[in-house]
Amino acid sequence: MDLELLHFQILSAALFSIGLYGVLARRSAVLVLVSIELLLNAVNVNLIGQAAFVDRPPDERVFGQVLAIFIITISAAEIGLAMAIVLRVFRNRGTANADELDTMKW
Repeated sequence: MDLELLHFQILSAALFSIGLYGVLARRSAVLVLVSIELLLNAVNVNLIGQAAFVDRPPDERVFGQVLAIFIITISAAEIGLAMAIVLRVFRNRGTANADELDTMKW
């Protein structure tokens, strides 16, 4: 295993751990969404590191980068839709606290 690949994997594991802590420990729905984005970016860092440093033929190296582009695109759509839902809930209820959002009734 290359030393540079190990650095990417350590960075990815650290970002993923911070994001997981944020999802499990935060009450604000906005901070939970930011933590989910951090989780997805940790996966992207790992994919790009694997694509750059793993010894494969050149046509297979681009797969990790293409997959990262798709994850970024889906992540942008997810955060847009989720923020719209959170803002709508905040307007109707006056709070974005995830603990208080236990029912679907407005």
